[in-house]
Amino acid sequence: MNYLKEKILALQQISEKLEPTSLEREQYITQVNEYTNTFINDLENTNAYSNEIAPPHSFSLDGSKKSLQDILTLYSKGVATKGINAASGGHLGYIPGGGIYTSALADYIAAVTNEYAGMYFASPGAVSIENELIDWMKLIFGFPETAIGNLTSGGSIANLIALTAARDQHGIKSNTIPNSVIYLSPQVHHCIHKAIRILGLEDVIIRHLELDHHSRIRVDDLKLKIEKDLREGLNPFLVIASSGTTDTGAIDPLQAIGEIAKTNNLWYHIDGAYGGFFILTEQKKEQFKGIELADSLVIDPHKGLFLPYGLGAVLIKNKEAVYHSNHYQANYMQDAIDESMPVNPADVSPELTKHFRGLRLWIPLLLHGIEPFVACLEEKLLLTTYFRKRLTEIGFSIGPVPDLSVSYFWYSPKNSDENTYNENLMQEIHNDGEVFLSSTTINGKFVIRLAILSFRTKLTTIEKAIVMIEKARKKVENRMKRKTNQ
Repeated sequence: MNYLKEKILALQQISEKLEPTSLEREQYITQVNEYTNTFINDLENTNAYSNEIAPPHSFSLDGSKKSLQDILTLYSKGVATKGINAASGGHLGYIPGGGIYTSALADYIAAVTNEYAGMYFASPGAVSIENELIDWMKLIFGFPETAIGNLTSGGSIANLIALTAARDQHGIKSNTIPNSVIYLSPQVHHCIHKAIRILGLEDVIIRHLELDHHSRIRVDDLKLKIEKDLREGLNPFLVIASSGTTDTGAIDPLQAIGEIAKTNNLWYHIDGAYGGFFILTEQKKEQFKGIELADSLVIDPHKGLFLPYGLGAVLIKNKEAVYHSNHYQANYMQDAIDESMPVNPADVSPELTKHFRGLRLWIPLLLHGIEPFVACLEEKLLLTTYFRKRLTEIGFSIGPVPDLSVSYFWYSPKNSDENTYNENLMQEIHNDGEVFLSSTTINGKFVIRLAILSFRTKLTTIEKAIVMIEKARKKVENRMKRKTNQ
């Protein structure tokens, strides 16, 4: 027994190094605080994109130890300054995440206290806060009190949960999959297609719906396709709309689609991961009429509420459909089971292990109130309009008036292929990197895309982007002239 005690105490001396002393914690916090303050203060003068990568083996684990200062230096040089600077207001490509500082503080608190937010029994406070956030979102989007929801890692898992419920509610089994039909936009986010495959529905019939000039689903085409499929004895069961597509920011006609879905007994799912929270703005809330008709809805606070990456949300009206796949009981957890308790997040998601991600939204909402979040959304809409006007002033063509804050543009050269020209222009913009833009293809046309959603994107950012675009265009023009003269 004495030998066993000696061995345990020897190991304890080593393992205790995982618990820094109070003084060491203060030193760590000071160093991290200095780094993060410098990072934020320098953002205005830091490129939004760099196509450089860290040297090979920069992050290798070879068993040696480093000081925290050395680790922060490595992080700064090898991570934070390479690729897309997602914290930058100049991130106008893809759909930017946010990164508000008070969310980082919340994450720090949640990690230090190490709250487990999967079961009410384990942390009634954490689960109550997450359920309060779900209830708050139900009010915003007109969902009934009986609806349930979950705070997920992002839109992909949120969409997976919703589509699983749709599958189970309609009893789509192996023998019915080949005759079952899903209706969606060609611009639906690709995580929807991933979810369909993960759910074992790869062999369902997918109907891509026709779009209007604004890239919105044409309801007449939806109606005709459903009628035709019913006549042919098929099994339509799901229609998916978007309240803000990733490609063009389009809001599908939510009310009309919802009415068609109800008439034909289809599960109605809306992906509002990017655009959903624009419902809070005065100028756009009318376009979200009909969102309350959805059987399931996905929204991402890490997009429309400017939080750091890692917080999506799903709302679903049919609790039983969600529980069918996610609600399980295990003997070892029998102490945690009590039917009188509130909904457990673990019963609404594939996740059992779940960190307290809801704190990153709850604390900022209490600290700041909702007003600055709404003002920021309004600001992004106006910046999009301003950006489009400035682009036309310098000779660019722009796409249709966008529903939200995603738009696209291109340049029409006189004596060269349009797509090739704009591909070269996109490359020059990436080479510059002061502001980050991305591209997409609309009806075969290569276009440059802007997505204004970062809370740090301001009027000065847009002016900086215009200067960068003009500079890049001149480089393309000069290169073409040199080729012509050779």
